[in-house]
Amino acid sequence: MLRIVQYLDENQKPRVARVNEADWRGTILTGVARLHDLARRAADEKVPLEDLVESASGSEKVDLGKVHRDGRWLAPINHPEPARLHVTGTGLTHLGSAKTRDSLHSGDKANTPKTDSIKLFELGVEGGKPAGGGVGVQPEWFYKGCGEWVVPPGCPLTMPDFSLDGGEEPELVGVYIVDASGTPCRIGYALGNEFSDHVTEKQNYLYLAHSKLRVCSFGPELIIGALPRSVEGMSKILRDGKVAWEAPFSTGEDHMSHSFENLEHHHFKYKQFRRPGDIHCHFFGTSTLSCGGGFQTRVGDQFEISAPPFHWPLRNTLAVAPAGPTLIRQL
Repeated sequence: MLRIVQYLDENQKPRVARVNEADWRGTILTGVARLHDLARRAADEKVPLEDLVESASGSEKVDLGKVHRDGRWLAPINHPEPARLHVTGTGLTHLGSAKTRDSLHSGDKANTPKTDSIKLFELGVEGGKPAGGGVGVQPEWFYKGCGEWVVPPGCPLTMPDFSLDGGEEPELVGVYIVDASGTPCRIGYALGNEFSDHVTEKQNYLYLAHSKLRVCSFGPELIIGALPRSVEGMSKILRDGKVAWEAPFSTGEDHMSHSFENLEHHHFKYKQFRRPGDIHCHFFGTSTLSCGGGFQTRVGDQFEISAPPFHWPLRNTLAVAPAGPTLIRQL
């Protein structure tokens, strides 16, 4: 399993390294400024990314444990033009996700008619994994932001001052690059915290789009190649150094109502998402949220998401931004 990380060296210079599973140290890639450059070359030249990583692997090593302790991770992929990295996602994709979502929208009333969330989830269960593969029913889809909205592992997830909530969402993230011909190419997968405002969403499901316009984080490592069909992890919230909330989560295709192939198709079927050289980071959804159990996060809480086969946990602290401008200036 090939693992790639990006980080800042002790002189604050961005570096790219492949991870050595024998000792969890890194081999620094020589002549590689960012993974995007190597991935674009692999896509355009139609050569395996692993071959290019192998040829760029030098003799210089790095102690990635120290990088982790020092908080010097970068997102495992970025784009030299941040506006050309697109962060999107799909919801109601996991076999337990409808129950959590429905609890936000239906209240506790008995004999409540099916919500739109339940109806869309059932469509996915029935048609999200067509027999023999291929294209099935389209999922819920949302936009989160561009590369400027991606927070490196270890850095704060900062919610706007007008937010009603800042809640974790432990998910898998698919990472893609579009080749010179406009064909999307899958690079690999990362562990992610999609981070949303669930209190805003709870007011009305039509506020989902607003609730998703938040920063996010994924990494530290990017796994190149296939993932296990079942990924079992743990999501925690630490407050004052102690665990205030925790719950296991299950992801991977065995726990999903849609196949990766189907989710990918319904994202990249839009021509505007097939611009050569663009990076796409797509969150695949979750069924585990602290807000689903009534937990209220606070500024200063630390989110920690871990799941084999990913080696390092993804950690971020909740922060709030100062108030922004309230008036539009007429030119």
